[in-house]
Amino acid sequence: MLKPVEFKAHHGGAREEGLLDFSASLNPYLPEWIDEMFERAKTLSKHYLYWEKLEEELSNLIGGSITVMAGITEALYLLGILAMKERRKVIIPEHTYEEYERVARIFNAPIVRGPNDPEKLAGLVERESIVFFCNPNNPDGKFYRPKELKPLLDAVEDTDPLLVLDEAFIDFVRDAKSPEGENLVKLRTFTKSYGMPGIRIGYVIGFSEAFRSVRMPWSIGSLGYAFLEFVIKDGFSHLKKTMPLIWKEKERIEKALNVKSDANFFIKNVGEAKKAVEFFKKRGIAVRDCSSFGLPEYVRFSVRRREENERLIEAFLRNSGGI
Repeated sequence: MLKPVEFKAHHGGAREEGLLDFSASLNPYLPEWIDEMFERAKTLSKHYLYWEKLEEELSNLIGGSITVMAGITEALYLLGILAMKERRKVIIPEHTYEEYERVARIFNAPIVRGPNDPEKLAGLVERESIVFFCNPNNPDGKFYRPKELKPLLDAVEDTDPLLVLDEAFIDFVRDAKSPEGENLVKLRTFTKSYGMPGIRIGYVIGFSEAFRSVRMPWSIGSLGYAFLEFVIKDGFSHLKKTMPLIWKEKERIEKALNVKSDANFFIKNVGEAKKAVEFFKKRGIAVRDCSSFGLPEYVRFSVRRREENERLIEAFLRNSGGI
C-alpha cells in the first residue's frame, strides 16, 4: 500500500490570475530575446534533447564545473537519493525554505532545527550530517558573506558532513561573494533572476559526478534547452542591465516601508498574515503569507517595476490600519 507523506508544501506565486503578483520573488524585467527563445523551442520540441555540450559551455561561462538541473528543486530531491537514504541527520535553520524539511521527511531522515545563525548552527554539526543553509535566506532576505559563514564552513571541514548552500537569490545581492570549501554543494537557479520560474532551469556547483549519476534523463524540455542556449549567448548581459534597476527600486521600498533586505524581497510584520493577504487581494495585489515559515505575523513581498511598487507602497501606507 502506498502512503502519502504527511507534509503540505506552501510556495509563492499567485494561484489566481489578474493579481499583481508580489508573492513570487522574480526579476520583473524579461529578456529581450524571449520571443526568439519560444520560437527556437518549437523546433527543439521535435527531438530528444541532450544538453552535455550546453552544460560544458555554461561551466566555461561561470568559471567552474556545474551540473544542470530542472531547477533547484530537482537538486534537492537528488540529494535525498545521494545522501538522505542513509538516514543522515539533516540540520535545518528555523524560518527558511520548507522544501528542505519536505525532502528530509520523504527520505525518513532525522531532522534537527537550529537558529538562523552560522556560528550557532555550527555547534549542531556532527559527522556525516547534512546542513541546509539558504543564502540569502528565504523569507527575510538576509545574506551572509564568506567571512560570516566561516564558523559553519569550518565545522563542515572538521567533521566531514555536507553543507548545502541554497543560493537561489544570490544574483539579486549587490556585490555578492560566494564561499569555497570542501564538502560544499551550491544550488543556483536562473529562472528567478530571469523572471521565468515556469521554465525550470538551475544548476549545482560541486560533486558533479555524483549528481549526474542520478539525474533523470530528459528532465529539461525544449523550453529549458532553448533558454540555456540564449543565456549562454547573452553572457549574463540581461542581469547586468536589470539588477541596478531592481536595486534602485529596492532602496525606495526600504525607505517608504521601513524594511530591510539583501535580496529582492522583504518581510513585514502586519499582525496577522492571513488577514493581510485577503486585504491586499481585494486591492488586486498578491503577497506571501509567511505562516509556513513559522512567521504567522509576517507577509513577504518582492521588488517589481516602479509603477507596480507604487501600488504596493500606497496600499501599505494608506490602509495599514485596516489590515
